Amino acid sequence: MSDGANNASRVRIGVYVCECGINIGAVVDVKKVAEYTGTLPDVAVSRFYKYMCSEPGQKLIKDDIKEMDLTRVIVASCSPRMHEPTFRITLSEAGLNPYLFEMTNIREHCSWVHNKTPREATEKAEDLIRMAVAKARLLEPLEKKEVEVIPNALVIGGGIAGIQVALDIAENGFKVYLVEQSPSIGGRMAQLDKTFPTLDCSACILTPKMVDAARHPNIELLTYAEVTEVGGYIGNFIVKIKKKSRYIDIEKCVGCGECAEACRLKGRIPNEFDANIGMRGSAYLPFPQAVPLKFTIDKDRCLMVTRGKCGKAPKCQEACPTNAIDFNLKDEEIELDVGTIIVATGFDLYDPSQNLQYGYGSNKNVITGLEFERICSSSGPTGGEILIDGKRPEKVVFIQCVGSRERCEGGNSYCSRVCCMYTAKHAHLVRERLQDADTTVLYTDVRAFGKGFEEFYNRVKDEGVVYIHRELEDPLEVVPKTPGAENGPLIVKSGDTPPLEADLVVLATAIIPRLSTSEGVAKVLKLSQSADGFLLEAHPKLRPVDTISPGLFLAGCAQSPKDIPDTVAQASGAAARALIPLDQGKVELAPHISFVIDKNCDGCAYCIDPCPYNALTLIEYIRNREIKKTVEVTEVACQGCGVCQATCPKEGIVVKGFKLEQLKAMVGAALEVV
Repeated sequence: MSDGANNASRVRIGVYVCECGINIGAVVDVKKVAEYTGTLPDVAVSRFYKYMCSEPGQKLIKDDIKEMDLTRVIVASCSPRMHEPTFRITLSEAGLNPYLFEMTNIREHCSWVHNKTPREATEKAEDLIRMAVAKARLLEPLEKKEVEVIPNALVIGGGIAGIQVALDIAENGFKVYLVEQSPSIGGRMAQLDKTFPTLDCSACILTPKMVDAARHPNIELLTYAEVTEVGGYIGNFIVKIKKKSRYIDIEKCVGCGECAEACRLKGRIPNEFDANIGMRGSAYLPFPQAVPLKFTIDKDRCLMVTRGKCGKAPKCQEACPTNAIDFNLKDEEIELDVGTIIVATGFDLYDPSQNLQYGYGSNKNVITGLEFERICSSSGPTGGEILIDGKRPEKVVFIQCVGSRERCEGGNSYCSRVCCMYTAKHAHLVRERLQDADTTVLYTDVRAFGKGFEEFYNRVKDEGVVYIHRELEDPLEVVPKTPGAENGPLIVKSGDTPPLEADLVVLATAIIPRLSTSEGVAKVLKLSQSADGFLLEAHPKLRPVDTISPGLFLAGCAQSPKDIPDTVAQASGAAARALIPLDQGKVELAPHISFVIDKNCDGCAYCIDPCPYNALTLIEYIRNREIKKTVEVTEVACQGCGVCQATCPKEGIVVKGFKLEQLKAMVGAALEVV
């Protein structure tokens, strides 16, 4: 393979300008750009072509490398995020070091932002390529390094996404640690009664998968636990996990429930699993099908834990037939070595009490969709009967887009995707169980996008559910029919729609990013978040389950709102991506990493703390009988972000491929008067 040695007499640059169909060619005069760049020093050939990323486009580059003895290649086209790896492979196949390549973005940076000014867009494209040529002259061949991969995976989040990921990886023969912050796996899906559009029992679908995960020999469940620290790099992550004390020895607990029955606070603590409308004690099991089937003592509510005393003696301890309850048990910290990590931390739901117009929180007859799910569930607080204050409602109104598609400042502008269909499901359940009840849905748009969704929506309307359209901008207000009443009949006012009477109002609340994710996991894993707060993927189309951090992957609603089928599909996709390095046993590291220029580095250590990957260490050694301080780079941890280079006052540390002389050459070319 030719290394394209950095010898000015041998530098022969090929420039290839892409039309990208009409994406670039309709604005930028690519022929003129190619003619101009062909006049630049060291440019041996300059061409334009309709689709450079196509097979003929890549062949054109390969043929020129061989026939014209090119030592550097520049492609002016779209974002490097899309096709830079494609063209690096092209160079390799032609026998040229893949890092003797520079990509210039004349789509997003030119044609898309200057589409009304073609002349200026063309001139800017010429400027950008001139800068790339200046840098390309100074490019040096780089080589990738390989590291071994620990054949274990960590899955953070035990909902349906995390369970699916864990099962897929485990079935391929690799060890999986499944971490869940609550006492049981199952996540949000475990709280549902039915699933749309097939109306399958949610528990009937989910419970076998939960049991499969618990029984699988390659899966280790770490419930009631949370990730506190992550270090290392792809293939070699070091993860610290805090296992919270249940104050119950799970090896001894047989799940009999005697402790919960004996608890002095039984029926006095809001049950989170029942959306706080059901009650539990401080000794509790989240739900009957919980996995593992082990009880937990709520350390924030238990009298023995918070006060050190519970009557003369803790009744739960006296009732336990296996002596499993031990109030001396402490939180435990464990450390794991894993090769890949998949984040499946799920979602939270919008709190409508922050918007007074809905009356949520001030009137007990206004509830959320999740609360309605728990009322409908046979394991819920009403045994599956739709009851409000012990009464069957005769008029039910559903309100959609609560917290979604808000155009106001601070609102959630995105569509939560599932609300239209779960409202249709709820309306069907009302018609099924309260056949004489008037059922109305106030909607803005019905988005029945999935397989069988439109048919289900039409079915619900045929069952007698009335859909009334309202504009997003229409004022909406839910008020008690009797002013000041905390329960009882309600009046729903919306724009020009005649006021609707209701005994029950159900709010279709938005899916929002899980707060513990944005405050915890995202920070611990150093993951980026999109403008809406969800975890950010590497590329929305080409790498939708990857993150920008190698070895870290996303699954389910941690990445964006989605329904159960899409969540499961993405989970399997994330598992497949995470399996690649596990199966290969080693991974290649990108060569664009930092290196220290020892003669310039004086060990000031300004670069160490800003490094987001903890890749730098201050060291000392003896040189000329004097102690020399300098910085050492852990190459496998470095991601080439360049923060160290930006903070160094002595030009003592730089990133390969982005050396200061290369960047200075680009700036000089940008300032040239053409």
